[in-house]
Amino acid sequence: MIQPEKFVEVLEENGIGFYTGVPDSFLHSFCSYLQQTKGEKENIIAANEGNAVAIAAGYYLSEQKVPLVYMQNSGIGNAINPLVSLVDKSVYGIPMVLLVGWRGEPGIGDHEQHMVQGKTTKAMFETVGIPVAVLEDNEETMTEVTASVVEKAVREKRAVALIVKKGVFTGVKKKITDTSYPMSREDAIRIILETLPKDTIYTATTGRATRELYIVREERGESHECDFLNVGSMGHASSVALGIALSHADRKVVCLDGDGAAIMHMGAFAIIGEKPVPNLLHIVLNNGAHESVGGQPSAGRSVDFAKVAEGCGYEKAVRVATSEELKRALTEMRADRQALFIEVRIRAGMRDTLGPLKASLKEDIKKLMEELKERK
Repeated sequence: MIQPEKFVEVLEENGIGFYTGVPDSFLHSFCSYLQQTKGEKENIIAANEGNAVAIAAGYYLSEQKVPLVYMQNSGIGNAINPLVSLVDKSVYGIPMVLLVGWRGEPGIGDHEQHMVQGKTTKAMFETVGIPVAVLEDNEETMTEVTASVVEKAVREKRAVALIVKKGVFTGVKKKITDTSYPMSREDAIRIILETLPKDTIYTATTGRATRELYIVREERGESHECDFLNVGSMGHASSVALGIALSHADRKVVCLDGDGAAIMHMGAFAIIGEKPVPNLLHIVLNNGAHESVGGQPSAGRSVDFAKVAEGCGYEKAVRVATSEELKRALTEMRADRQALFIEVRIRAGMRDTLGPLKASLKEDIKKLMEELKERK
């Protein structure tokens, strides 16, 4: 395995001194090392991967030095537009290194949502003219490959992708200990299920929220036909909820969102606020962290999500931080016929026994569609 500090040392020997991106589980020790050692102007955790590419471009224009953008391969789609219409050598010719965690690599087991992305990762870059190199678990070749990637980016004034295989970097995800707020995400989900009508439809954001909604349902002896587990497509759970709510005005539809996911595609707030969706309740469970990929901070604790929601046209928006406040807000909003929003400030962390999601995605989505069809 490669120590992240050694990798950063090699990067900086080759002229890299600025980092921006979205944290990834395969890169978690690298991202954590940056968070611990770099100043707030040297490492920017971006809203999404396209945002990171644009920040990196601005850095290069200002400093004439090559930046590094880190991401999971699931974020390539977000990055493609600025890569081909801003960074590409046919446009402005801005050099940068893309460090990409390779989820779903062919021949390596992974969850369903990563398989297509993993199979097409190299091809996606190559199709738009971005050269690709692979970082293997070998310190000697790491030095050579890294130097070659940076040199190519500089010489050809283009982005070059360095794809990281599973297990390349040393380090184990540390258990998160957070006492900033009394409620955990699981606590909040339990209260929400207990308080809202039994036939409420839920969409849950990718990461821990999907797993915890699933396991809480199991422990309560409840089925899953009212739940959509948005295991991929980070930032889009609220838009799925909007699509359902528009067609089912008789059902309460709740989005269990995360702070990082909400920030990633915050434009969804404006569309929800503009549309007549009196049955939609948007809940952001804000722990201020990208918890499922290593616990790196998001900008969540700097954002007043309730004010954002109000500004985008939600009829009522509140922030809560205790179980009593959450129960009160849910009770007051239970029968309201207007677009509603709750930001729930929670502590980071999860139970030790929370394993991978065991849901059958295709079976569960079939049950949800049958439930929605019956009640239409």
